[in-house]
Amino acid sequence: MIGSGSWATAISKMLLCNADHLNWYVRDDKNIEAFRRTGHNPSYLTGVEFNVDKITFSSDINEVVRNSDVLIMAIPSAFLKSALKNLTESLSNKYVISAIKGLIPDENMIVGSWLNKRCGVPVENIGVISGPCHAEEVALERLSYLTIACQNVKLAREYSKLIACHFIKTSVTDDIYGTEYSAVMKNIMAIAAGIFHGLGYGDNFQAVLISNAIQEIKRFVDTIHPITRDIKSSAYLGDLLVTCYSQFSRNRTFGAMLGKGYSVKSAQMEMLMVAEGYYAVKSIHEINEKYLVSMPITDCVYNIIYGKVSPIIECMLLTDQLH
Repeated sequence: MIGSGSWATAISKMLLCNADHLNWYVRDDKNIEAFRRTGHNPSYLTGVEFNVDKITFSSDINEVVRNSDVLIMAIPSAFLKSALKNLTESLSNKYVISAIKGLIPDENMIVGSWLNKRCGVPVENIGVISGPCHAEEVALERLSYLTIACQNVKLAREYSKLIACHFIKTSVTDDIYGTEYSAVMKNIMAIAAGIFHGLGYGDNFQAVLISNAIQEIKRFVDTIHPITRDIKSSAYLGDLLVTCYSQFSRNRTFGAMLGKGYSVKSAQMEMLMVAEGYYAVKSIHEINEKYLVSMPITDCVYNIIYGKVSPIIECMLLTDQLH
């Protein structure tokens, strides 16, 4: 496991339902010490108890990579490059699963493509974890469904066995590009849902917004990677719904703060976790300068966050474009 936030902690809980041992990269030695002493992550999902005898912690990423065949990366996309900057061990012979729902900001690349082009991981060895699954509900062992994407479907099934347990059901797909881009875009849509909620729009409007949002996601992913896919499945629509509606959604929370009048900076400072959509909307906006897909919701969020347009004005303009 590469990462120690809430999602990394939740996935580690799933893994240890099946695995005899886990190598876990945690950057801060003080957190490792506290983790070993208390049996839980001192910073995230502190109610989840771990048998630390089954975990080898290390703040040396090379040690963790060297001693592991399968790597699961669960670090916010904006910080992935800095997290791997000291990595000297090769990833070319590793199986790498991305649990990151974001883009590499300065390169506007999905994580799978970046791992392939920059780290030499063969495309067929890359897996992606997607689907509607908040870490907080995993901690409570509430039934959740995840989709594992890999171009090698046989390998996707093997990956899925690592995390399937009594409270996690899994399915597989070969659509690594669609699932990654959809997971990125649903965070943008959740920011929009939060902004409108903060402005006082009700459930009737939210239903219209989200029905337009899934159409916008479909237009974009079908343009970027045109294959046959069922956009109504849980990896796409399900993930969008939970991120737009859930109380645990940090992107919706971030958007709601903007709608209530917080500045972008003050909203970020008050939140303890990263809202991936903040970075994603800039990257998607820049990517779409090439494709020119009709994306009014994405444009609305971009104009509010980066164009510093008033949420009241921008959202009013968007309401005239929805149907």
